[in-house]
Amino acid sequence: MSTTIAVPRLGVGAVILNDKNELLLVLRNRDPEKNTWSIPGGKVDPYEQLETSVIREIKEEVNLDVEVKALLCTAETIRPESAEHWVSVIYEVTILSGEARNLEEGGAIGDMRWFSLDALPSNLACFAVPAIEHLQSRNRS
Repeated sequence: MSTTIAVPRLGVGAVILNDKNELLLVLRNRDPEKNTWSIPGGKVDPYEQLETSVIREIKEEVNLDVEVKALLCTAETIRPESAEHWVSVIYEVTILSGEARNLEEGGAIGDMRWFSLDALPSNLACFAVPAIEHLQSRNRS
């Protein structure tokens, strides 16, 4: 009997707010967490700096040129039953240019929408939850 052991993998995500203070979320079309709403992001490539990675991923997924404003939080997804262990570094970013559109349609992203922070979907990806909680608690204070 063989057991698959998860090797921790590194990801990045971005909290992107528009001028109406709405949050950009993408509907995941693939595992992990297929059919959940998530902040955009992806895997860190070998030898790639985290901030470079988040800027690249946002351009590749949703067509926005962004700059990192601040490190917001980290999130961890551990699922032994599916041999998954992800550590995600989540940044708050500012839009420099571009119009948000789904560049992964039919691929990794099924849909993309702007959501009010007080009207978020219930099926959130687990690594999006800490980012949203940090954002909401900061907005309350």
